[in-house]
Amino acid sequence: MYVIARLYLCLDMPNRNAPVCMFFPLLLRHSARSLPKSHHYSTSSITSSHSIFLSKSTDPYFNLTFEDWLFRHKAPNDPLLLIYRDSPCVIIGRNQNPWKEVNLAASRQARIPFIRRRSGGGTVYHDLGNTNFSIHVPRTTFDRRATAQIILRAVRELGIDANVNERNDICVGKEKMSCSAYKIVNNRAYHHGTMLISTRLDALGNLLRSNKETMVTKGVASVRSPVCNLRQFSPNISHDTFVDAVVREFQKEYGVTDKACEVNDSDDITNIDYIRTGMAELPSWDWAYGQTPEFEYGIRRSFLWGEIQVEIHSRHGVVTACQFEILKGRDTVLSEALRHLGKALEGKRYAFTEEIEGVNEERCLETWEWLKSQMDS
Repeated sequence: MYVIARLYLCLDMPNRNAPVCMFFPLLLRHSARSLPKSHHYSTSSITSSHSIFLSKSTDPYFNLTFEDWLFRHKAPNDPLLLIYRDSPCVIIGRNQNPWKEVNLAASRQARIPFIRRRSGGGTVYHDLGNTNFSIHVPRTTFDRRATAQIILRAVRELGIDANVNERNDICVGKEKMSCSAYKIVNNRAYHHGTMLISTRLDALGNLLRSNKETMVTKGVASVRSPVCNLRQFSPNISHDTFVDAVVREFQKEYGVTDKACEVNDSDDITNIDYIRTGMAELPSWDWAYGQTPEFEYGIRRSFLWGEIQVEIHSRHGVVTACQFEILKGRDTVLSEALRHLGKALEGKRYAFTEEIEGVNEERCLETWEWLKSQMDS
C-alpha cells in the first residue's frame, strides 16, 4: 500500500543559530512483513517520528545519497535505521585512494564501479548477497560498541555464535562478516556497515586486490582481513531474515514502536534537490578522484635498452611532480625527453592523460605507454 507521507525534518542552515523546519513529500510503502494487511494507515501517521526505512532500490548512488539526506535532515534527537542492498560496486572510504584500494582494471572489465562514500573507514564490496545497515543517533548518546551490539544480537538471534572485535566488526572466530564505518557531524552521528550473507567472495577478493605496495598515501589504508558469509554457518539465512532480526533489535534498543517503511528511488525522492545533486556528485571526477589525499608512487621497469625509475607525486587526483631516472649509464637525449615528459604531466589529472605534446623520442614514448598502463591499473 503506497501513501504520500510528509516527513517533517530539521535542516541546519549555514550562518543560522536555529534549524529551519521543512517537509518533503515522499512515496513510501509499508513493509508487508511488518504491518497487518487489515490495518489502515492515514497520511498523517507517518511523520518525523518515523524511524525505520527499508530501501527497495539497489542503486548505490541513490542509497548512499538517501542515507546522507536522512542523516542531515532527520530530527537530530531521533534514532533511525536504514537498511539497503546495492548492485555490485566497490565502496571506498571518504579519505581513501582508489588507485591504492581498488583493482581498477578488474573493475572496468567487470563493469563494476567504485564509489567514494561520505564516511571514513576502509574499502568494502557490495552486491545483492550483502546487506547494509545504517544506525543514526544523537551525538551525545553515540557509542560505537552499543550500535555494534544491536547487529551482534541480530546475528545471534539467527543462530550464529558471532562476536565483536576491537574494531567493532562482527566476526565468527577471526573471520569478518561485517565491516563498519562512522560519521559524526554537529549533533548527529551514525554507524553503518556491511553484512555478508551470500556475497561473491571471489569477486570481492579480485576487486580489492591492487598490489601497489610502493604507493604511499596520506589517506586511510584498509585493513585486510579474512571474510566469510553468514550462509556458511546457516544456509537458511537470507536478506529478509537478517532484516527482520535487525529491525526487532533496533526497536528493542531504542523503544521504537513504529513500523518499517519501504522506500523506492521514485521521482518523488530523486527530484529532491539535495538527493538529485548528491546522486550526480558521487560519480563525478571531482568527487571520485579529486578528493583523493596526497600520495606518491615509485615504480621501475626494465626495457631492452635500459632500466627506468619513476617517482610520481599527486594531490587531489592531479600530478604535482613526476621525475624519471635512468638507472644505468648516461643518455642525454633520453634524459631530456623524460624530463620534458615529467614536466608535461604536472598539473594533469592522474591516470586521465592520454596524449602529451612534444614526446617524440621512441624510448620515451615506450616509457610513457608503460607508465599510463601502471597509473590506470
